[in-house]
Amino acid sequence: MAGDAGVLYGRGAEGGGDPPDPLPGIEHYLPSAVLASVLSRLDPRSLCSAAATCSSLRSVASHALSFLPSFHLLEIAPTLDLLRPLLPPNPYLKSLKLDCSRLDDSSIGFLTRPSLHELCLHNCENLSGRILSEVGGKCRDLRSLSLSSLAERRGLSIVFTDLEELLTGCSQLESLSLALDFSSFDNPKFGQVWATASAALSSLEVGYIPLTMLIELLSATVQSRQSLRPVKPPIFPSLQMLCLSVDYITDHLVGFISKGLPSLSSLDLQDAPIMEPIVTSDLTNAGLQQINPHGKLKHISLVRSQEFLFTYFRRVNDLGILLMSDACSTLESICLGGFCRVTDTGFRAIIHSCSNLRKFRVSHGSQLTDLVFHDISATSLSLTHVSLRWCNLLSNLGIVGLSNNKQLIVLDLRDCRNLGDEAVKALSYLPKLQILLLDGTDTSDLGLSYLGHGSCPLVSLSLRGCKRITDNGISLLFSGSVNQSLQVLDLSRLPNLTDNGILSLAKGRIPIVELRIRECPHIGDTSVMALASMQIEGRTPGSSLYVLDMFECGGITPLAIRWFKKPYFPRLRWLGVTGSLNRDMVDALSRSRPFLRIACRGEELGMSFLDTSGGWYSHEEDEMDELERWLLEGEDEIENDSDQ
Repeated sequence: MAGDAGVLYGRGAEGGGDPPDPLPGIEHYLPSAVLASVLSRLDPRSLCSAAATCSSLRSVASHALSFLPSFHLLEIAPTLDLLRPLLPPNPYLKSLKLDCSRLDDSSIGFLTRPSLHELCLHNCENLSGRILSEVGGKCRDLRSLSLSSLAERRGLSIVFTDLEELLTGCSQLESLSLALDFSSFDNPKFGQVWATASAALSSLEVGYIPLTMLIELLSATVQSRQSLRPVKPPIFPSLQMLCLSVDYITDHLVGFISKGLPSLSSLDLQDAPIMEPIVTSDLTNAGLQQINPHGKLKHISLVRSQEFLFTYFRRVNDLGILLMSDACSTLESICLGGFCRVTDTGFRAIIHSCSNLRKFRVSHGSQLTDLVFHDISATSLSLTHVSLRWCNLLSNLGIVGLSNNKQLIVLDLRDCRNLGDEAVKALSYLPKLQILLLDGTDTSDLGLSYLGHGSCPLVSLSLRGCKRITDNGISLLFSGSVNQSLQVLDLSRLPNLTDNGILSLAKGRIPIVELRIRECPHIGDTSVMALASMQIEGRTPGSSLYVLDMFECGGITPLAIRWFKKPYFPRLRWLGVTGSLNRDMVDALSRSRPFLRIACRGEELGMSFLDTSGGWYSHEEDEMDELERWLLEGEDEIENDSDQ
């Protein structure tokens, strides 16, 4: 055994004077072809984990990057220099998803690759509209394109020809999402240019489009279908999903959509009026009656935003909802925002008419009461997602009735001021409830004790602005089984929360991934030190946290910034602090941790573009961030590590 151990560890024979033989590399046990085959099946993060272990695997991993069919890197925002080794020339690359907040126009040629079928770029504020024309010119086989925040930085332009070249060049496009202001494309040919768009386009999402431009586009769509002798094929022959933000939702607009898009199965419209609409520029009962003439709609969302003005759909009442529900009995999802004149009669009509309904959302339902859910147990509904935000007539009794629906997974009750502990008690026994939002409700420490000892497998809980919650409530919350599942927690704007509450979280070693404690006046440096020192299953201190928002916490001093240096918080990607802290220290932290996004102006943090329901939070990670290590450290250092 001793001799075998000597061979295993590379030592020479006993008594010999020769230096010990070096340890054989992994290629001694596995041929390079086998290693390459294994690594080619890994995602980019796993490849980087392998590359950080030894020089042999680093070489094979670098080669494997040339054959990856998909490259998705949304958790960090790389620069072009850091991206180049990760994205070598690759004729097999079909899907590319990136956070582009640190990329500019110099990277456009690098990102637009002819082999791509899917391109999803987030935070494109430093990219101009030229990327649209480049995609149209190079990515001829593209099926899906999604761009957000394009050219939002001052001085960057988007012009009509950019859109024209995109639509003309990408003839295979099936899904197009452009979260930008379409007024940049104002042109007399705007309506007709869509005739050159892909006939396979089934999904279209637009950030904002002026109503006049949209009517022009829809008019061209209707005309292309009504022509007895069409010279050109119809516009949008296959469109099934339409998502738009406009100035006003009107009867005229709804009518054009219903006539021009017969295959539509999902319609999402939102407006944000800057002045109170007049009759001719508003939605009425007559407009709702025109919805779904072909009977194919599965999802509908009609929302009036309060962004600029407190205004509502004042010309729609229960009659309009009754007419719509009769025509939309096959709906699986409905979202209504700002229907202030609709009462329980209208909302009950939806629930009782749409037997396949799974997602039900109402915001600013000023006349929605407990009666909506009074006899929900007598229906065949299996609601999985319910949102009742700003429904202030709703009380505990209504939520007790809703809790008879045992299939609930997501429940949003934010700003329902009359809800309290009895409602929370009823919800604590829902066997599938994973996301619960209770912001601004009358929940107290007693309600948290119900949740802590309940049976719901909560993954995300928001208690923002629940002023009756104290440190004792946090201890009660984590005294039960919920501490095994909870990963996202919002304790912002709790005036009675102190460092003791965060200490109880740290002592319980709760594996929180996202923690928001912004605007808590009694939270200070002690909370930061407790979170930095918290170890879960022997891993690196603070390793579970991915998002930490401590903006405007009254007791935070520049001393706390030191605790965000490595090795603490190795997984942290988003940090919210107050801008008045020592700016030099914050800038130094930003330089030492380039992949950490530090927000100092109060913006909300997080990665809304990630699908957290797909197991992101349950992903087991190693203690060290291999991706960051491989990008920032030199190859020589890794080789030295492997030789030791």
